[in-house]
Amino acid sequence: MNFGVIGFGYWGPNVVRNLSGLDGSRVISIAELSEKARQRARKAYPAVHITADAKEIISSTEIDAIAIITPVWTHYELAKEALENGKHVFVEKPFTSTTEQGERLIELAARKNLKIMVDHTFLFTGAVKKISQLMNEGTLGKLYYYDSTRVNLGLFQHDINVLWDLAPHDLSIMDHLIRSTPEAVVATGQKHLSEHEDVAYMTLYFPDSVIAHINVNWLSPVKVRMTLIGGEKRMLLWNDLVADEKLRVYDKGVKIDSREGVYDMLVSYRSGDMWSPQLEQIEALREELSYFVDCVSSGQDPHNDGHAGLRVVKMLEAATESLNKKGTLVRL
Repeated sequence: MNFGVIGFGYWGPNVVRNLSGLDGSRVISIAELSEKARQRARKAYPAVHITADAKEIISSTEIDAIAIITPVWTHYELAKEALENGKHVFVEKPFTSTTEQGERLIELAARKNLKIMVDHTFLFTGAVKKISQLMNEGTLGKLYYYDSTRVNLGLFQHDINVLWDLAPHDLSIMDHLIRSTPEAVVATGQKHLSEHEDVAYMTLYFPDSVIAHINVNWLSPVKVRMTLIGGEKRMLLWNDLVADEKLRVYDKGVKIDSREGVYDMLVSYRSGDMWSPQLEQIEALREELSYFVDCVSSGQDPHNDGHAGLRVVKMLEAATESLNKKGTLVRL
């Protein structure tokens, strides 16, 4: 499969490297506005056509699929043109700037019988695969909460706030694992250094009393990538920054019994073993791009398709509305 890649800035080189190393795919053209980045691309890939004009790639009859690794405000027009020119589309997160844009692209892809995949890379990590397996097997029991912290110092974005930059990672993971639609969103945050929020907190309410909380921050003195998932039977900690034991499962819990006439409520705590499951050692982006090639070849719809990307955009839009109203509850 012949690929064109639009964008060779921060994430683009990783996409090109992985596509170039896959069996069954090759990158034949890269489009990038920055002359400095184009020079880097020429040096790294002398056999690849490098251009400043994305339309060259979009209109090329040699290219089967296009990877769009550009700022979110450019996604809709680039993906629309790519689909109209008969190209399958792999697009960086978040999918689009608005729900309406996402719906239009999904409809266009369906009409043209083309595939859209949204770059939700974390779904392909060994950790998320294992968490999904544990939850499907009922290891955690009935789900109580999902709590994620994703903070660091920078990288500041000029076109979107910290929610649109960092939260798509957690929202896509949460959407994949919880498998139900949130009913409402509350978001709070504050702007300190620009016109966009650099610190934000997002709470999502699901059916059956499941709650999710996401803390994102560009102004943290330390980098933290940590997720807690609590269930009736067991609890799980995922620390993505440690080398060993990224995933820990705790056989801990609380049981409440009512005993009439003695106490209103008797609380007992269970504290059992902790174990760290072995995780598959893979490069998630390589796994994801290989999956994209397979989906296009076989005709199957990827689980991180346009619909999955759209669900994340809907949550981000609702969070933005709540943020603008100082934390008002917004129903989905």
